[in-house]
Amino acid sequence: MMNRRALVRGTGTALMAAAAGIPPARAQYARATPDMIVHRGYPLNAEPRGSALRAAFITPERDFYIRSHGTIPELRAEDYRLRLGGQGLPTQELSLNDLRSRFPQRRVTAVLQCAGNRRADMGLVKHVSGDAWQAGAISNAEWGGVSLGDVLRAAGARERADLHVAFDSHDEIEEEGERFRYGASIPLAKAMSPETLLAFTMNGEPLTARHGFPLRVVTPGYAGVRSPKWLAAITVQDRPSDNHIQAKLYMMLPPDMTKLTEDLSRGVVINDMPLTSAILEPSAGARLPAGDARVRGYAIATGQPIARVEVSADGGRQWMQATVEQHADAPWSWTFWNAALNLPRGEHELVVRAVDGAGRVQPATAEEIWNFPGYLCTAWHRISVTVG
Repeated sequence: MMNRRALVRGTGTALMAAAAGIPPARAQYARATPDMIVHRGYPLNAEPRGSALRAAFITPERDFYIRSHGTIPELRAEDYRLRLGGQGLPTQELSLNDLRSRFPQRRVTAVLQCAGNRRADMGLVKHVSGDAWQAGAISNAEWGGVSLGDVLRAAGARERADLHVAFDSHDEIEEEGERFRYGASIPLAKAMSPETLLAFTMNGEPLTARHGFPLRVVTPGYAGVRSPKWLAAITVQDRPSDNHIQAKLYMMLPPDMTKLTEDLSRGVVINDMPLTSAILEPSAGARLPAGDARVRGYAIATGQPIARVEVSADGGRQWMQATVEQHADAPWSWTFWNAALNLPRGEHELVVRAVDGAGRVQPATAEEIWNFPGYLCTAWHRISVTVG
């Protein structure tokens, strides 16, 4: 009998989703681009294959990774209202038309990346929790909308360092025995930064349902969890959100901690995403002809340019510098790189590492940064290929 994952990966039909154990009312959530790697049908979690992800600097919607925690709400643009309030702000509701007509429209090209990107690599060290994302839980898009800071300032928000902006969403979640709606928060300073958007378009088109229609937050440079989809409410408050997502998940925990010994007071909230890089082409396990081989991938560093990318064909003993493709007008995006390697017959371990503009480098191994939730796997990315 086919396994559950294979059934979901191969089809988007209600019949096959039901065969995979997904309730009929939730069958739509099993739909993803057919060649995506589907980790779960419900909640729908899927990533593109490396060749699709590396095909374009701006990721098409069909290839953009999908991270869901629960339901995909069915919302109508004409009925939509965003609730806004909190400390020092009068409570109000804004329609999509209010946002479009009252505030200047802005565009930001930015990567979103799941904090669990490359969790599969960390799982090779020791068991980790969560979906075994490969290197594709990251994508880059041009987001259009209005500045969150403009909306907050118009509402009367005061720019204080001790304040937070909490988001509540419409999606319904079941997590660790709790049922709740999605919620997260960011510091007010980040909310006021010009790059942080309330977005209603993606690559020039209205958001699709699976990417947050009709309105989502886009918080460039932060983990994707801080860019909630299907936004319902914004609240300015003197503390981070107490929602399960913010208070109990997405924390960097010490390597000596396990699920049984979990102590969240020792955790560090994951906001800024660290320096990382990955090989997208060729794919792991590929068979290549002897001779010249083109190796391609991405690198990214929050708040810093990529200074250089280095590639090895022998597991990290010898390195060559890759060619990087700079986009100075898109500081919140990734950096594509490519390298030409001459590979003789045999087995080869290809490795990539990046250096950012502050001189920071990636850790060599996942053992150095292992944590049981499997967050922030930023070690050198390694794949094995066979040549000949």
